[in-house]
Amino acid sequence: MSVRVDAHQHLWHYDAEEFSWIDEEHRDIRRDFLTRDLQAAMSSARVNGSVAIQARQSIEETEWLIDVARTFPGIYGVVGWLPLLSDALDEHLEHFSAEPLLKGLRHVVQSEPDGFLERTDFNAGIERLRGTDLTYDLLIVERQLPEAVRFVDRHPQQMFVLDHIAKPRIATGEIEPWRKHLRALAERPNVICKLSGMTTEAGVRQWTSDQLKPYVDVVLDAFGAERIMIGSDWPVLLAGCQYAQWWGIVEGWVAELSSGERASILGQTAQRIYHLQTSAPERNLNKEGGLA
Repeated sequence: MSVRVDAHQHLWHYDAEEFSWIDEEHRDIRRDFLTRDLQAAMSSARVNGSVAIQARQSIEETEWLIDVARTFPGIYGVVGWLPLLSDALDEHLEHFSAEPLLKGLRHVVQSEPDGFLERTDFNAGIERLRGTDLTYDLLIVERQLPEAVRFVDRHPQQMFVLDHIAKPRIATGEIEPWRKHLRALAERPNVICKLSGMTTEAGVRQWTSDQLKPYVDVVLDAFGAERIMIGSDWPVLLAGCQYAQWWGIVEGWVAELSSGERASILGQTAQRIYHLQTSAPERNLNKEGGLA
């Protein structure tokens, strides 16, 4: 059986100020989520491992996630945060250059003003990733897609991963102009797409699989199975969907694809793009089932 990889999950020690974006609708996730919770979730869906994604824009969190991954073999890699706008970026990249568990970087662009991806200093930071093998995760919303197309065109050698299918307006049933702009982005071969974060955009307690399916069909047609990976967005997902439930829904969507295409979406694309080592005998799970 092919390795099953969750390409997008988070860990955190909850702090109301640092996680102020967790609103009342998501009140169920206002608590710590650590590796023992992750292990239970992955076991429920027969998931072998995951990629831990930054939730806070701090070097300290990046270092913490790497430390967790060193101890917990269920995390195959980390997409962290480094100050891409800083003149000190080269020093940080040098510091992390020997760290095999750091697989990529991300900035919360969805919270930035329009035009952020056009900034000279940000583009200079992305340019400095050349030769590092680090991916860059694009966290944007629908209106930022045209800007993202221009941004990607400036960096044809950089591998990009689009998070949460660029957050279309699923709750209102609008598919345009998201579909048009997503297809344009998909024409760039250095962009991969995650099937993740969709229930949140549909309404955490109102969504249905049928409501999400038209958007999935667009992604499948635009990117093809070899450029798609599944992500749970756990524990954000838990506001309105169980972990195993999400995996079951995605498996239903891809059931009619070939076995090779299903394997790509459910794990192989993530392995290839993030350069994941899916077995790490030198890292042993502790007796507690993970870090406290």
